[in-house]
Amino acid sequence: MDSDPRSPPDDGSADSNPNPRPEPDPKPKPKESTVEERLSSLTVKDSGDAAGCGPPASNGFLPADLYAGDEIEEEVPPVASCSADEIDGAAGEAWGLSSHGGVSWRESSEQDEDAPPSPSSSGYAGERGSSGESGIEEVDDGRSSPDDRSRGKEHRDEDDASVSWRKRKKHFFVLSHSGKPIYSRYGDEHKLAGFSATLQAIISFVENSGDCVKLVRAGNHQVVFLVKGPIYLVCISCTEEPYEGLRGQLELIYSQMLLILTKSVHRCFEKNPKFDMTSLLGGTDAVFSSLIHSFSWNPATFLHAYTCLPLAYGTRQAAGAILQDVAGSGVLFAMLMSKHKVVSLVGAQKASLHPDDMLLLANFILSSESFRTSESFSPICLPRYNPMAFLYAYVHFFDVDTYLTLLTTSSDAFYHLKDCRIRIEAVLVKSNVLCEVKRSMLDGGLHVEDLPVDSTVHSGSLSPHLGLNKMSAGSLSSCIGIGGPAGLWHFIYKSIYLDQYVSSEFSSPINNCNQQKRLYRAYQKLYNCMHGKGTCPHKTQFRRDENCGSLTMLMCNVAVLLCWITQDFELYAAFDPLADKALAIKVCNRVCQWIRDSENEIFLLGASPFSW
Repeated sequence: MDSDPRSPPDDGSADSNPNPRPEPDPKPKPKESTVEERLSSLTVKDSGDAAGCGPPASNGFLPADLYAGDEIEEEVPPVASCSADEIDGAAGEAWGLSSHGGVSWRESSEQDEDAPPSPSSSGYAGERGSSGESGIEEVDDGRSSPDDRSRGKEHRDEDDASVSWRKRKKHFFVLSHSGKPIYSRYGDEHKLAGFSATLQAIISFVENSGDCVKLVRAGNHQVVFLVKGPIYLVCISCTEEPYEGLRGQLELIYSQMLLILTKSVHRCFEKNPKFDMTSLLGGTDAVFSSLIHSFSWNPATFLHAYTCLPLAYGTRQAAGAILQDVAGSGVLFAMLMSKHKVVSLVGAQKASLHPDDMLLLANFILSSESFRTSESFSPICLPRYNPMAFLYAYVHFFDVDTYLTLLTTSSDAFYHLKDCRIRIEAVLVKSNVLCEVKRSMLDGGLHVEDLPVDSTVHSGSLSPHLGLNKMSAGSLSSCIGIGGPAGLWHFIYKSIYLDQYVSSEFSSPINNCNQQKRLYRAYQKLYNCMHGKGTCPHKTQFRRDENCGSLTMLMCNVAVLLCWITQDFELYAAFDPLADKALAIKVCNRVCQWIRDSENEIFLLGASPFSW
């Protein structure tokens, strides 16, 4: 249904928002003097971007004098100039040494529920038609899955006094510069008002000394801070993920907020420093919960690339041709996707779409039931395209997984985009594209067991849904243990030029969600290690990672990870602990050749170039 879009409320002139929403009464929070007294008396025993383009010409939705804000930056965290005792004292108050009790985070096990029930209604803009040794262990209840569509917040009755709340291994908090809570992964934000005020006091304490706090380490915990103008984001984690990875996750959470509200929300804090932002994000818990969950299974969150659904070259060309036909008729971007995988993507001339924007947009759509029940027309912001203005997204699901997204700059283009969708759907049905997409989703992607024996073997290298025959059993080399040739368990290949990646399907012995989560975290750590300072154009690193012992299913305590980066591609591979170094390198060469021979089916080629 077509309905009027919504923009963030502005405390300026009445013309900037024709439908202003009353500001709710701010929730009570501790007195400022009390927070300062608590901060000064703390001690701990154990411490250890967006393009600068203007808003679309036809989009008169936002005022012209928008706040510039802070751009997303990537940098190595500097060391804070204040003393270690001051920082450790502030960190101790931030994660556990509060007046509610003395329960230590390191004394308990994680209760990280990965499969909350799907809400019947999202209730947000899209629905309304508007814009040391540690005792903590991860518990696998067998219910978590990356295919969960929407993940609302659980455990709303928890607060920082709850033992169960302190058992969580990874917390995310969003708060304003006045200490008002905006979002918390676990518990009710308003019950955590005192905790949020403490986090705000830590940041202000360091800023008053002329510095900016980035990271605090205390025992096995990391407290990562990200300041974005009047919005503060904090992650408290003992998952051993690298600082760069956790900071990148905070960046994505902030960008997800901008996708819903745009960066002009900063102006609300300029007008009123005590502005309560929670009313603008009402009903978006499923969106943020889904994004945070994707940090444990989706390589796109750290690779900054997107993946395509494996399809025969002719099938993908047929889908791209009809999308190209509508791209010149007022459509800025046209995307046909199945879950988080791209079937085809077309952009208007000189328009670029960043993979992070694609990730956030897909998460926004897939985490809402309202988009699935009817065709929708909603304002959204692409932070890497233009963080200051809304675009308008027409979304229609052809089936439970496959959906079409058309983006435009015009707020009154609903009926035009609906006509475009009808044309596109007719062609997709006639050319059998939708049936092929369904079959590809059922068949899955690449399997390490299908890896050719050498680079001269090209035929039958892909799964049957690509129109090729499977290889005979004799074409596979002998395996060491379980997995593919030479003990290959899994791999991720990223094309640098295309900004696309392909990941093999999981198979034994990586056959449960916790093992997959640990493998992705190992990949993330390796990615940040390889992309740190001093990385040369061609660099190979071969190491044994003792943090992935669970991947071996009690066979041994280590797994072998190999990363290979060149100017054209990046390859991350996981091998059996008994894998031989020379054989592993040969298998990696064969994987790269296999990918090159199959790139027409697994990558989106021939589309308009995307440069960012």
